[in-house]
Amino acid sequence: MDNISKYPTIEDVYDKKVVIDEETFWIEIFDTVAEDDYYDPRHPHLREVEGFLIVYAINSRKSFSKVSSFRKQIQITKNAVKVPMIIVGNKNDLENERQVSQCEGKDLATSFDYPFIETSAKTRSNVEEAFCDLVREIRMFKFETQQDNNTAIKKKNKGCLVM
Repeated sequence: MDNISKYPTIEDVYDKKVVIDEETFWIEIFDTVAEDDYYDPRHPHLREVEGFLIVYAINSRKSFSKVSSFRKQIQITKNAVKVPMIIVGNKNDLENERQVSQCEGKDLATSFDYPFIETSAKTRSNVEEAFCDLVREIRMFKFETQQDNNTAIKKKNKGCLVM
């Protein structure tokens, strides 16, 4: 009998130093399970997180249908309409099992005014690009906020949340 748990990992945390556009950033990645039984939008880390990847599986219409509610939960928790975020269609290595078209993913992201990317965690296709794009979104958000508030930009990102 396998010792593999039938329960998903609730949260993993990774630290990584990355260089993006010739600038160095330390990012913390909180990889959470966005299942109703596990996901808590009041999680203490959420208030500190500066950017979000909302990830759905292209072979799961159910996961895609939850993207809007996760976005709304983030906005409520962050008490903000605009939060740096990217919509990610994962598992693009399972093209023959696709239930959500790339066009649907792009259209949803566009309706929220967020970038969209498809990835494969299995083949690592576009995974690094998704995180780099998110850091760029955070940087742009901070720049726009600085312009609005006339405050200094911090170069250290507190974290990215993967849902």
